[in-house]
Amino acid sequence: MGENPERQRLLPVGLFLVVLIAGAFWQVTGHGFVNFDDDKYVTENPHVQAGLTRNGLAWAFTTTRASNWHPVTWISLMADSQLYGPNAYGFHTTNLLLHIASALMLFLFLNRVTGSLWRSAFVAAIFGIHPLHVESVAWVAERKDVLSTLFWMLTMWAYLHYTQSPKPTRYLLVVLAFVLGLMAKPMLVTLPFVLLLLDRWPLERLDQGNGREHDHTRPWRKLVWEKVPLLALAAVSSIVTYVVQQRSGAVGSLEVYPLGVRIANALVAYVNYVAKMLWPAHLAVFYPHPGTSLPIWQVAGSGLVLVWITLLAIRARRRPYLAVGWLWYVLTLVPVIGLVQVGGQAMADRYTYIPLIGLFIIIAWGVPELLALWTTEARRRTLLAASAGIVIAALAVCTYLQVGYWRDSVTLFDHAVKVTRRNAVAHNNLGVALVERGELGKAVAHYREALRIKPRYVEAHCNLAIAAIKQGRLDEAIAHCWEALRIRPGDADAHNNLGVALAKQGKLHEALAHFSEALRLDPDKKSARANLARAKTLIRQ
Repeated sequence: MGENPERQRLLPVGLFLVVLIAGAFWQVTGHGFVNFDDDKYVTENPHVQAGLTRNGLAWAFTTTRASNWHPVTWISLMADSQLYGPNAYGFHTTNLLLHIASALMLFLFLNRVTGSLWRSAFVAAIFGIHPLHVESVAWVAERKDVLSTLFWMLTMWAYLHYTQSPKPTRYLLVVLAFVLGLMAKPMLVTLPFVLLLLDRWPLERLDQGNGREHDHTRPWRKLVWEKVPLLALAAVSSIVTYVVQQRSGAVGSLEVYPLGVRIANALVAYVNYVAKMLWPAHLAVFYPHPGTSLPIWQVAGSGLVLVWITLLAIRARRRPYLAVGWLWYVLTLVPVIGLVQVGGQAMADRYTYIPLIGLFIIIAWGVPELLALWTTEARRRTLLAASAGIVIAALAVCTYLQVGYWRDSVTLFDHAVKVTRRNAVAHNNLGVALVERGELGKAVAHYREALRIKPRYVEAHCNLAIAAIKQGRLDEAIAHCWEALRIRPGDADAHNNLGVALAKQGKLHEALAHFSEALRLDPDKKSARANLARAKTLIRQ
């Protein structure tokens, strides 16, 4: 018997996906680190820079640095440091390889469970080259995104293996992949719900093993009970994540972001993500939270659109991919949609990395069905091939251009300033990058603009203090440090900068106290440790 022609196409299609994604992203391997969390994850993290050590592994499982508990992500970064040293090339290459691997696994999974080679390939292609996914791949600090998604795909494959022959050993593989994914990034907490959606379509497990024709609740109950261990693990991960982020100050309080404001932003963000998927323009590394400035018509309109689409998708029983794809999108965005506000962003491109797969599935299966209503089979195939080629080519070009903005911090944040409004974070980080280029005057202007937009911005106060110290304006630097400490009493950078200014005024004992406090708050802060040693030496002299 000859080999199945569909199987013969798997290798060339897979190779095409690899070349396509690598071509769109390859320039990222020549990029450096950026001054937005890359310091916490790599460049100023002595545990990661030391590579794979016994102490480092212990630290990975016990630390809550960067407001997260994700030991598997830390270990992967340590492995890169062990292999490549401080060279950013290696970290970027690993991110890209993980991304390509996830795209291939998605393609093979969809092809296996649906038998639709070209639709599966299209989903994997636009997953692999969509501009909204550049942030997850091009940003070293988002290693947790591409790594956890690889475990997401492994979990789905293990689950498929289990459904074909339900055995405890096979279920343990599902649990293992799921746990490793949670320890890379807790974004996987929604995966048990996605597995339930896959039970509906394309696995069609609701139609198996049910002897009573009209009893539709029995198979659902069985499938839900099957997910209970995974749901329990997801609940534990959610609690741990919330506690860690709350203790680190990353979770915004209800005073800063009232519940009504969060709900309003979440409704608008759901619609905005769809809009950016369809027209990926003006993408930025940071989108400022609008607070109470969202117009009521926009919030109400977004809510109505979401309800309308959800009802249409659920009622389309003959096209189960609509409900599965749409609910995949809605449910997987829940942890990052802003109901629990973490950070000061309204939305983030990286949050779409997994959720958009659901919408891609709707497009890949829905468009051919629509065309089948209007055209002949031959014409439909021609139109599908042509339109898919145009879409893939356009997205590849857009992604290539978007990757270019991640070349360095100046390019990244200068672009963010241009495509967003009132972006204090972008102005502040652009200022930091300009200082590294020796353009102190321009940097100060951006710091002051950041404070004009957000007067209680601790990081901008700290950076203005550093600039003032370099310019010899010590009283101004001290004032900025005290203001930063008034806003956030436990800020290590403010204590360190205050110590530097006081030391330059000859107040060494006061400076020593602030350096010690900075080290107590952040034991890994190398600059505070060096300043403390220097101050002690001067006092002894």
